[in-house]
Amino acid sequence: MRTGPFVLSIFFVLVAAVPSWTQESAQTSTGISTNNQSNISGNRLTSPETKNTDLTLGKALSLALTYNPALAAFDEEIRAKDAAALQAGLLPNPELAVEMENFAGKDELESLDGAETTIALSQLLELGGKRSKRQQIASLEKELADWDYQSQKLDVLAASAQEFIQLLAAQQLQLQTTELVRLSEQTLEAVTARVEAGKVPPLEKIRAQVELASARTEAGKARRELNTSRQRLVARWDAVQADFTQAVGNLSALEPPPAEATLRDQLQNNPDLARWDSELTQRKVSLSLARSQAIPDLTLSLGVRNFQETNSNALVAGIELPLPLFDRNQGGIAEAGANHNRARRERRATEIELQSRFTEAWQNLAAAYEEATALRDEILPGARSAFEAAEFGYREGKFGFLQLLDAQRTLFEVKGQSLQSLAAYHQARTEVDRLIGSPVHNLLQPATDQNQDKR
Repeated sequence: MRTGPFVLSIFFVLVAAVPSWTQESAQTSTGISTNNQSNISGNRLTSPETKNTDLTLGKALSLALTYNPALAAFDEEIRAKDAAALQAGLLPNPELAVEMENFAGKDELESLDGAETTIALSQLLELGGKRSKRQQIASLEKELADWDYQSQKLDVLAASAQEFIQLLAAQQLQLQTTELVRLSEQTLEAVTARVEAGKVPPLEKIRAQVELASARTEAGKARRELNTSRQRLVARWDAVQADFTQAVGNLSALEPPPAEATLRDQLQNNPDLARWDSELTQRKVSLSLARSQAIPDLTLSLGVRNFQETNSNALVAGIELPLPLFDRNQGGIAEAGANHNRARRERRATEIELQSRFTEAWQNLAAAYEEATALRDEILPGARSAFEAAEFGYREGKFGFLQLLDAQRTLFEVKGQSLQSLAAYHQARTEVDRLIGSPVHNLLQPATDQNQDKR
């Protein structure tokens, strides 16, 4: 029986089928489709969740977690690590080999009369636990991606909270500058009346007009800064238009900072530091894999050989084993060992950096708290009383215009300092919370009186 053409037909059918098998199995196992690309879009023009409504800190953080592009990228990174872990656990594919000898010659070897055709399957057998180690490494890389996601999540929350605090400060600053314009207008009216009555020289009216123009300039700057702060905040959730009404929060909510030692103990919760346990384990397993790669792998083969001349078949079997005479992965082992040692030093460097950043953040928090409470309880009440007295005295003719102007400037400078110290307190608190891995959702309580700084 002539089996040579038959063997060739089988071979070509198998070769043609392999790509379709591979493609179908890959799509089935990973579940990845090109249709997923349609879910990726540009930034959103508006945010339906906030349109024409007040914006709280919790809502802002929720939007940032949902729509922030950096976090969305980490979602894809985690999916990629899942796919890599799947791939690391797959067995090597068997190989099909077809070989034909002694054909197309002369005499008895003419055409396929003396051909010998061999069809064989071979399988690589990995020794030394290489596959399990690759699986463990891939699993640890997925774990590291999870830690990095947690770190990025805290970064997004902290940055969004910082922007929200800045927006609250910008809103209060606009209220203060608007109030200053109103007081300057009232002062100008009072001065004009006194000038017309001949009680003060016209120079005081010119000074009052200059102060009013300056106050209006500051109000314009505050308004532009407010618009910029609104845009910076909505950019955190990939929006273009800031269509919410106002940010709602109470910058005046102050709490004494906890003891430094108490908070320092919580630095271990920081994912930037916690990830290094997984990193060190991954480097250790990588070193073990490098050592196992010095162990040669076996390749076993089994097949059938057809002898066309005698029309008979016989089995063929084989084994292949590389001889580790020169390459025993010495360089790979040394590299993996160096990477493991480097990871230990990098972990220590990260810990030192976090300790330093925490000390600075806590000192800033304590200083901002002391300054804010001093301004609120002592300096601001005194400046307000001095202005009220100067204003009353000027109307009664007991004080001059310069005394009134000086008291007014002092009051609004102190108000500005108080606002800056309150914003600095909450921003420092946000930084401390970020370093200890604490959520910032309850950083601010809703304000019950948004006009409290107008008094």
